[in-house]
Amino acid sequence: METPVTVVILAAGLGTRMKSRRAKVLHRAGGKALVQHVVDTSLELTPPGRIFVVVGHQADEVRQTVLTHGIGFIEQREQRGTGHALMAGRDALANLDGYIVILYGDCPLLRAETLKRLIAATTTSAAAGVLLSALMRDPTGYGRVIRDARGHVAEIVEQKAATPEQLAIREGNMGIYCYRAGLFWKHLDEIRPDNPPREYYLTDMVAILNRAGHRVEAMRIDDEREALGINDREQLAQVDAIFRERKRREAMLSGVTLEKPETITIDAGVRIGMDTVIEPFAQILGKTAIGENCRIGACSIVQDSELADDVRIGPFTVIAASRLERGVSAGPFARLRMGNHVEAGAHIGNFVELKKTHMGAGAKAGHLAYLGDSQIGAAVNIGAGTITCNYDGFAKHGTTIGDGAFVGSNSTLVAPIEIGAGAYLGAGSVITDPVPADALAIGRARQVVKEEWARKRRALIKK
Repeated sequence: METPVTVVILAAGLGTRMKSRRAKVLHRAGGKALVQHVVDTSLELTPPGRIFVVVGHQADEVRQTVLTHGIGFIEQREQRGTGHALMAGRDALANLDGYIVILYGDCPLLRAETLKRLIAATTTSAAAGVLLSALMRDPTGYGRVIRDARGHVAEIVEQKAATPEQLAIREGNMGIYCYRAGLFWKHLDEIRPDNPPREYYLTDMVAILNRAGHRVEAMRIDDEREALGINDREQLAQVDAIFRERKRREAMLSGVTLEKPETITIDAGVRIGMDTVIEPFAQILGKTAIGENCRIGACSIVQDSELADDVRIGPFTVIAASRLERGVSAGPFARLRMGNHVEAGAHIGNFVELKKTHMGAGAKAGHLAYLGDSQIGAAVNIGAGTITCNYDGFAKHGTTIGDGAFVGSNSTLVAPIEIGAGAYLGAGSVITDPVPADALAIGRARQVVKEEWARKRRALIKK
């Protein structure tokens, strides 16, 4: 049986250098809140019941942002250092055996594979714990890893307390730890706030365990960026760029063509099938799933939507919270706002807007239409300029159009209204009453021509 692992994510700080009224871990990179990235990575190490988030500033907002069920929360009412954050969680955590992994809610780039190696380095050695370190080109701001004559980690010295000789050390502490839980909780209360801010620093655990006759090891990572913490907006942008680079690479290696990939934005939760082509400056966001052999046009935005195989999206099209079945085409310059279901082979043309609309298989709305709160049957033709008047100033009302109906250009359908299957609406009609199946409906005034009226009008104005 594998030894159980408990993950504790420190996420209580505000992050003053972010210059924000929002807690730092609520900011987003790669399409997710920073803390959610860390939670998702933790789920690859241990089940939700073994994952705890330490909250403080804007605790309720952080709880609401973590979307995973079963995650535990620990409130750190006073922020008195990283060691104090673990002390605040003693009641919830100290009885959990095995190993404890300590992460940070503002370090979202850490890969699960790296953390699995960290855990393995602890479980397969006699060390009390293992920390992540890196040989850094510029370790400014990081604690230095001080090793003894045998190469074991003797202590972590923070930069402001380091001697000139210690500052010359390039091995930086990444602040990520895996400890044997029993030893960790036995010695945690030995951390003392013997520093100017009077805080409890988790880095002191290394020296404490050494004094107790236990050793601590360090596992170096090759790319220091993986443990990059976010302190300001510049670092947030750097982390977002790394996430985007990772996701684009993942997509291309799985058979997706990205035209000018450096211009394309793909969120972490997106899935895209092979042989799909994404044109420049497109954004694929949220939990979108795109099938195989699709094409997403330049500058389009697709968010939280499901696109089946062979879908074609024209340039500058916006799709949100919608489902498009096989062979649908939409755009250019179309907008599918929310709650739409478009069946196989249907076409939504330029400057057509849909909202909470179900379009049947093979239905067409080629140009300049607004279709809201509508049920549109199979093979229906919606003429240019058609609108559904779904709002009466107080409530929304639905429009139903039966299979095979023809809606002439510039029609106005005043909801609630039902158009029967196979019905024909004359161009320019205002339809206020139900239309039976296979009927012709014309809702416009009879044309009147007054000879010489315009000439007489101009003459009158000149006087």
